[in-house]
Amino acid sequence: MVQVQERPALRRGLGADRRAVWSLTAAAVLCQIPYPLVSGPWREALTVAGVVVFCVASLSAAALRHGVRGPLALFAAAGLGGLAVEAVGVRTGFPFGAYHYTGTPGPSVTGVPVVVPLAWMMMAWPALEAGRALAGGRKRAGTPAVRVRTAVVGGWALASWDVFLDPQMVDAGYWVWSDPSPALPGVEGVPLTNFAGWMAVSVAMVAAVDAVSRRSAGRPAGSGTTGSPAVVLYLWTYASSVTACLVFFGRPQVAMVGGALMGLVAVPLALRAAGAAGRRV
Repeated sequence: MVQVQERPALRRGLGADRRAVWSLTAAAVLCQIPYPLVSGPWREALTVAGVVVFCVASLSAAALRHGVRGPLALFAAAGLGGLAVEAVGVRTGFPFGAYHYTGTPGPSVTGVPVVVPLAWMMMAWPALEAGRALAGGRKRAGTPAVRVRTAVVGGWALASWDVFLDPQMVDAGYWVWSDPSPALPGVEGVPLTNFAGWMAVSVAMVAAVDAVSRRSAGRPAGSGTTGSPAVVLYLWTYASSVTACLVFFGRPQVAMVGGALMGLVAVPLALRAAGAAGRRV
């Protein structure tokens, strides 16, 4: 009798949680839409606001999926981990190459703008969920083989996003590379060492978030499917980044290179999400 009374309440609670996460997802998208249309202080303010709202959306999606362990894992591995690796990076040049921040946007901690570890957090969760969706083996999700595939695919999903991010932030003057060559073809101004460092850090970061968050039982109506808010955020980031580089930022080569590299995850993820949506209909 007790179970019969509790289950509807649980479903109502999860429904409210889902609505809240979807509302935050929509807010994250809305914050980013006007970014290429403004400049100066307005663009800097939108940068910070967009990252903060996106980060909260990702933390909320992690909580929906794994309860409190999800956002805690994301904060520890991607937030604190991202801050640590950036602090080491600006002092030693390892693992990204020699660079320094110009003091913007927003306040800094240990020489690193606070918005930077928030950006690691905001995209680490969508990248992880993309990796989970494409790694396969849902019935064997906890096996070493599936976890390795999840880390590699999710790491690529996160690192390839930087093909768009770094040129945009360099053009905005937020950080400067000491020696930006050799670079990826079409992505001048950002050294290859940066992308190699991103890949190594991203794989480790995604693996850590995945391992820690999976220790919880998870929620039955969480965000681990191809139709989840995290996957929508990842696909939005891909589509909007390609569009912005093509239409607003005058970086068609970045759109092509980034579109191809990030598309290795985003395109099959979109196809799988579309197929899942079709089956539900």
